[in-house]
Amino acid sequence: MEFEGLNSWGLRALFAFYLLGGINHFVMPEFYWGLIPPYLPFPGTLNILAGIAEVVLAFGLLIRETRRIAGFAIILMLVTFIPAHVYFIQIGSCIPDGLCVSPTIGWARLLVVHPLLMWWAYSSTRKSINHA
Repeated sequence: MEFEGLNSWGLRALFAFYLLGGINHFVMPEFYWGLIPPYLPFPGTLNILAGIAEVVLAFGLLIRETRRIAGFAIILMLVTFIPAHVYFIQIGSCIPDGLCVSPTIGWARLLVVHPLLMWWAYSSTRKSINHA
């Protein structure tokens, strides 16, 4: 196992994005509870698991041997978040006492931002093995 610093700005930003995002699941859990569709059980537990996954995957980006797997796992995690984005659109992109945006922003989060996040994870981690 080789612990290696992050060698690009994209990778550093990706690490910070998922580390801070994961921590935010514990600091502001109520923000995420309203985003979890009611048909999913145990929203509090799901929020904690999402936060743990984001933090673990962020640290996975630091180790060269796990970086590529962490990138693919981030993409997979983002796929599992799609039902939350669809639910957010279904409820009019507004959670009472929480996040409220225009429906256009809700759709843009799902159709533009989410794929860009997947691309960012893929493009920032795809060359990890080749640079060993």
